Amino acid sequence: MSRIVAGAAGGSPLVSVPGEGTRPTTDRVKEALFSRLESMNMLSGTRVLDLYAGSGSLGAESASRGAASVELVEFNEKAAAVCQRNAELVNKVLGSKVVRVQRSKVEAFLVRAAEAGVEAGANQWDLVFLDPPYPLTETELSTVLELLGPRLSSFAVVVVERSSRTPEPAWPASLVLLVEKKYGETRLWFAEPSGD
Repeated sequence: MSRIVAGAAGGSPLVSVPGEGTRPTTDRVKEALFSRLESMNMLSGTRVLDLYAGSGSLGAESASRGAASVELVEFNEKAAAVCQRNAELVNKVLGSKVVRVQRSKVEAFLVRAAEAGVEAGANQWDLVFLDPPYPLTETELSTVLELLGPRLSSFAVVVVERSSRTPEPAWPASLVLLVEKKYGETRLWFAEPSGD
């Protein structure tokens, strides 16, 4: 069973998505990931976007650790329902609607965000998680990263989680790799805006 590791809702159990369609981030990887993000001062007061959210555990963890707002984007109906339950759990503990769920395909969500965010500063995220399903092609991932680039704050961090057997993402000109970490079968890539 997945749980929130630390913060205001630390120890709270999270609902898991039934079936084999999603692969939740293990507690070991989650602890390492959030330890690094805290050392980078990337949690307190930040605007977080969790794409391909699955159960929403990364977004929920961010909210528990002080994120100002969290959007969970998930298209699968069962997974989106689980995201909603986990969002409600965290929001109840926090006493505020910090976590919101968007049932949408990731590309469509980012296109809508770009259209809605014509005015300066709108829809800018500080921390973005991408934990796409294994079948997602490198080309599809590259398209998502391209759409995401203009929607990031200047100090943003983007974390891509994939199988350790997949190649490094093809970064668009708007993003540059910071560091790569491998944890067993999981690989994390951390990127930031290039400033171009």
